Amino acid sequence: MRSWIVIAGIALSIVFQATASDARRTHLTPEQKEKLKNIQTVYVNVIALTESGRRDPGKLRDIVARRLQEIGYTVVTDRRKPHDVEFKVKCEERKTWTGTTPEGGDAELADAPARLWKGPACLFMYLLDGKDLGWYKEVRTSFEDAYAAAQAAQVADSGAYAMDKLAERLEVFDFPVLVTAEWGQVDRLLHLLDASTTHRLRKLKILSELTELQSDEALPHLTAILKQKDLAQEAIVALAGVGEESIPLLIDLFTTTKQPEIQAAAAKALGEVASSTGDPRTIYPLLDYLKRVLPRIKTSKDINFPVLTQVVWSLGKLRDDKSMEPIEELNEKVWLIYDNSKEMAALREATNWTYKQLHLDEHIS
Repeated sequence: MRSWIVIAGIALSIVFQATASDARRTHLTPEQKEKLKNIQTVYVNVIALTESGRRDPGKLRDIVARRLQEIGYTVVTDRRKPHDVEFKVKCEERKTWTGTTPEGGDAELADAPARLWKGPACLFMYLLDGKDLGWYKEVRTSFEDAYAAAQAAQVADSGAYAMDKLAERLEVFDFPVLVTAEWGQVDRLLHLLDASTTHRLRKLKILSELTELQSDEALPHLTAILKQKDLAQEAIVALAGVGEESIPLLIDLFTTTKQPEIQAAAAKALGEVASSTGDPRTIYPLLDYLKRVLPRIKTSKDINFPVLTQVVWSLGKLRDDKSMEPIEELNEKVWLIYDNSKEMAALREATNWTYKQLHLDEHIS
């Protein structure tokens, strides 16, 4: 009975840990996914709409085309020329598109269209074989009222002002990385990640996308990134997306590093791998850490809060009987110590959640 419930618990954990983008992509057929991975030539179709009508989208189109070309795509702007995909960008002075569904799916993702935004915005989408596959991203200006903003800037034409400001946003919004990740083109992302000319913010975005793509190809590249102190924590989190292949490296990082922030990130990543794979190797180094520090915990000064909190969260993601006794002991200690700090509150929350996960059988029965 216990083993069945453990399996069910792990399955539920995997379901709830899945990202919204993962869920959205499940409707893609194997043939569509294969076509997306092999996209090279992109037909860029840009529309510019103002309150007074259509405008020449040339400036906006040039920016979109150049930024896609910079990461290796071949771009055409004539629909009649051969192309693998149509990349559409609709820029409006006043947004008329209502956005995605009220909740769930892409509505919950970063950069998703804002349903309540009615100001200047550019909507990104693509068509594969003429079919809309439901991927939408949006970039907006800092102001919602284009007319008022133009007046404040002493510009008579609010439509032109809105398009100019949207052009500025197109220069910095990283839609090339977002759509490349959507198409599953890991090699292209890894090439960007390794390039010395790629700035830090873009590397962080790529690491975030690689976390969701769960590609074995990323492992050696992420390992190399670990040597860069300013990106090490993000690389460790991204390693969780690699799956079982990353376990030995994550265990080594967790057990050998002297940097609390790196150790905490490794503990969190091990928990993510535990929830997605059910591999028991992820738990034992975390459990050893908890057992080692428990006897020393007398006051808050004896607790490394960032590390211990992540260790406790992760232990709850793969319900192992061996974790019950030490978690029970920790649960008693954290409530006996007088400490009203945010760090202690976070640790108590993690301990309480993990305690309930480990005793789930008793609650069900």
